[in-house]
Parts: sequence; C-alpha cells; structure tokens
Amino acid sequence: MKRFLLPLFLLSVLSLQAEEKTSPNIVYIICDDLGYGDIQCLAPETSKIPTPHADKLASEGMIFTDAHSGSSVCSPTRYGIMTGRYSWRTRLQKGVVTGFAPSLIVKERPTVASFLKDHGYDTAAVGKWHLDFEYLDPESGKAYKQKDHKTPPVGATIPDGPVHRGFDYYHGFHHARNMEAVIENDRVIAHDEVINMLPRLTEKSVEYIDSRAGQKKPFFLYVPLGSPHTPIVPSKEWQGKSGLGAYGDFVMQTDHVVGEISTALERNGFAENTLVIFTSDNGCSKAADIKGLAEQGHIVSAHLRGSKADIWDGGHRIPFLVRWPGKVTPGSTSDQLICLTDLFATLSEITGAPTPEGSSEDSVSFLPALSGEKIVSTRNGVIHHSFTGHFAYRQGPWKLLLARGSGGWTSPKENEVPKDSPKGQLYHLGKDIGETNNLYESNPEKVAELLTLLEEDVARGRSTEGPESDNDVDGIVLWKSEQKAGKGKKKK
Repeated sequence: MKRFLLPLFLLSVLSLQAEEKTSPNIVYIICDDLGYGDIQCLAPETSKIPTPHADKLASEGMIFTDAHSGSSVCSPTRYGIMTGRYSWRTRLQKGVVTGFAPSLIVKERPTVASFLKDHGYDTAAVGKWHLDFEYLDPESGKAYKQKDHKTPPVGATIPDGPVHRGFDYYHGFHHARNMEAVIENDRVIAHDEVINMLPRLTEKSVEYIDSRAGQKKPFFLYVPLGSPHTPIVPSKEWQGKSGLGAYGDFVMQTDHVVGEISTALERNGFAENTLVIFTSDNGCSKAADIKGLAEQGHIVSAHLRGSKADIWDGGHRIPFLVRWPGKVTPGSTSDQLICLTDLFATLSEITGAPTPEGSSEDSVSFLPALSGEKIVSTRNGVIHHSFTGHFAYRQGPWKLLLARGSGGWTSPKENEVPKDSPKGQLYHLGKDIGETNNLYESNPEKVAELLTLLEEDVARGRSTEGPESDNDVDGIVLWKSEQKAGKGKKKK
C-alpha cells in the first residue's frame, strides 16, 4: 500500500497548485444603508450624488437590476451573506442584534470564509460585523455585560468573532453604537473617534491587498463598510463635496473606498484575476433625510417604493455591481432575480468545490448570469423580510406581501392602515414596479399559490433542492400583523 502514498501526495500538491493558479481573488464590498437610487449609473435621472468609482466598476462589468438583500435591515442580511441561509431561520425573528451576546452564527455552521479557507484561500474581513459576539475580561475571562459598558473596554477579548468563523484576519467594529471600539482579530485594541472609522477601513483594506503581493494563495477580502449608515460623519476633506449635505458627502466618501481598493488591485497586478462585487445591505435610512434630499432632486430609492426597514422593494432591492475581467462583459446588465444569500453557492461553483453538508440552504449560484446565461435554480422564489419581521414572497414578476402596510418605518405602518384594508398585498412588478396597485383581493389564486410556496420553504428549513433541514426555532410566525411576533421558541 505504501507505493501509492507518493503519487497521491503529488496529486494533491498539483491539485492545490492548479487551484492557486486558477482561482480568482474575491473582493466583496457591501455598503451600509446605501439606496438603489444613490448610485448615479443606476438612476441617472434622479441621483444627484457623484459616484464615479461605482459607475466605473459598472462600466467595466455588470449591473444587476433585480438584486435583493436577505432583509431590509443590517444583521439579517449579513447573516445571509456569510451562511447562504435566511436569518429568520435563527433566533433573530425581527430587528437587529446589538452585541455583547454569543454569535448569531453557531460555531458548527460553515461560512463563506471557512469554505474558501478550506479550499486554499487567505481570508480577511475589514469593517462592520454586526452578527453578535461576546467581550470577555482578559483577566477573569468573564463576559462583559452591555448594561455596564456603553463601549467595550480596550483589551477585551472576543471568543466568537470573525476569526472564529473562518477569517484569518479581521479589523473593524461590531455595529454603529459601538463604533468607537476598534477591534483587530480577537481583541479590542483602541477607542477612536467615529469620524475616523471610514478612513481606517479604507486604509486597512488597501494594506491587506498590498500585503498579498507576491503571495501564491488567492484571497477573499470581505469589506462590510459602516457607511453611509449613521453616524453620518464625512471626513473634513469630504464635507461639502456633494452640495447635498452630510449624507451626500458620506456617500461620496464611501464611493471613494471603491476607487482606493480598485487602485490597490491594479497596483499589485491583481485586477485581471479578481472578482469584485459592490452592493448594499438594504435601502437608504430615513436618517439620511430622504425628504430633504428629494427636495434637492435626489431620490434615494429611485423608482422603488419604500426605504430601509420596509417590505416594499425600496427596503431590499439594492445596488449590485460585478467586475470580473475576461468573465463578465463590460457594460452589461442582468435583470435576473438574485439574493445576497446567493454568494455561497456562487463561490462553490466558481471554485468547483461542493458546498459543505448543512450549509447554504437558501443559496443559488448566479455564476451563469455573469456570462449572460440563465440562472439554473431549484428555488421557487426569493423570500423578503422586514425590520418588524413581516414576510414577502417573490416569484417572477409576482410579489406577495404578508403585511397591510410597509412592514417597516414608512407610512402607512401596520397600525396606520385602515382596518377594512386587505390583510396582505399582491403586486405584479412587471406592470407596477412602484407597488401601487394592490391585487390581493382580485387575484386570490395567485395569493394562495405564493403563500403555499412560502409556507413550504419555511417548513422544509430550506428553499433550495436538497434534504430537509431544521430551523433553529419552532413556530415561525408568517402573519406578523395577526399574531404576536415573538422571538421564536428554541428547538429542543
């Protein structure tokens, strides 16, 4: 038997070398609360904020016009990106997480980072995590409590952060209210003014790319920016640049990050073999002063209804730009329906490695779309989720909403809708992209069809083909306006 060991070893080495030579680098930039209408190339008639670097990325690659985040708020979307699974299958049934708690991603669950790391990638995350982790006293090992610490102390250690979920390197912060606490790998290393965070993330992203020069392993750089989310704090050199106030300035500074990363890729000879994705976690927040921007001609959601937190498309249809030289035709567009949960399956197809068992239950590869081909999907539809936990189901041009109103922060909210209104909403987006003509009562057959598909996708623990999986909680409430939407009962 020993005579077979050397050939098998050589075969493994050659396979690894081939993977290193052919596997693309991957840079995934996700903005925080950037609306579909904030990017000029997506809404040239109503976007008044200059976004030259995102526009250049689009001209060199592909624009997806029907891309959606897994939720209309921060944490749930990030969970879906990392795991390929909808976050409402976990304890997070509505809202967002706030830190000082065990990770929303359980230790045993594969992530896109751990998957790529297992297949020869160096992995790094620079930015906002917002998926919970604990802060421990470095001397006692006891967990700090949020009620005792507005900001995590310098020196606090983190036992379940990004470096414990597949990343080789991490630099960033947990979420906006703890942005002063700068984290590197598994420790709080400093307290810094929040206005310095975006420049810091820009610098660290570029530093990481520079550090890969001369390295054989491909890399995955995940850049979850904290902008243009509140606190809206453009640096001094960006203040007044847009002529539209602080939000416009902050969007411009956010766009600048894309330019700096693109330049670093070019400088190090990585640009031709790097897949770059630029997107957002949900729609624009009302904290941006949406009305005031509109009065100046800038429409944050473009032709879409609603904004961050809402179940309408303005809450979850997001910018999605892809550049991959030699693979994606410059200046191309795709109108195929995709979701941010689809990253995992896409990377699986790119690397040629199957997704791990017990992972990516709601992920479909959009790789075919990058070459203009039809996505092959075993998923019947895409499930949307709002800040208050309201569901919607999208299949083709049809969209069913299990909510009377926005399901979020835009009026009419659920308690503002007249009592004699339909219990749900149904729209044909091909004819009514603005979601103004509710067909719920006039088309009961389509309502029943979509509702059945949603119920099946929830019950099976997955929306794609494969063995049934378990949700982390029992009793997921679909009709939130009719029943009390609790946090869900943990499975025994």
